[in-house]
Amino acid sequence: MGFARTTLWRLMLASSALFLLGFASVAQAAGAAQEDEMQIDDQPGYLPSPEEENLSGPFERQVVFFRTTEAPGTIVVHTADRYLYLVQPDNRAIRYGIGVGRDGFQWAGMHKISRKQEWPDWRPPPEMIQRQPYLPRFMAGGPGNPMGARALYIGTTVYRIHGTNQPQTIGHAVSSGCFRLVNNDVIDLYSRVPVGTKIVVKQAADL
Repeated sequence: MGFARTTLWRLMLASSALFLLGFASVAQAAGAAQEDEMQIDDQPGYLPSPEEENLSGPFERQVVFFRTTEAPGTIVVHTADRYLYLVQPDNRAIRYGIGVGRDGFQWAGMHKISRKQEWPDWRPPPEMIQRQPYLPRFMAGGPGNPMGARALYIGTTVYRIHGTNQPQTIGHAVSSGCFRLVNNDVIDLYSRVPVGTKIVVKQAADL
């Protein structure tokens, strides 16, 4: 009888340990997902150093192999991977690291670039003002502007591809639905993309 009780007790302890281990793994994964969604304050007026704006590793601008049915010159955004691709001939693309929309602000669809602007002005949207009521309601374009050095406007939506004065946000889910690049990259993209360019935005389920 004592042996049976001891065996049962050991089985119960083992089951509890496995449950706690599984719970810890789920919590760890959830924590990693939360870390990817950076809860940051916009910093109008902040001027990043040249070192901060020089990306390295996978988010550095580079030519990569890219198989797609889209024509050369098309912009393809992979939101889940945090990359923007400018399609080139011969199964190649110029790949840029980007920051994307936070959970609840991500989207997918097909549009065209409707307008381009150098050193765009910044008007924080109402939901951003609600979160950070101390922000200015308007900031003229220039260094230190959160919109960065260039902006490409997406169709008739409120979304844009634009620069940023916070290079550390590249690769993270940070925005209200816009796609941000470091200023050197958005200047490069701006020089290659005319108004009317097709843009395809894909989420994980679309890939």
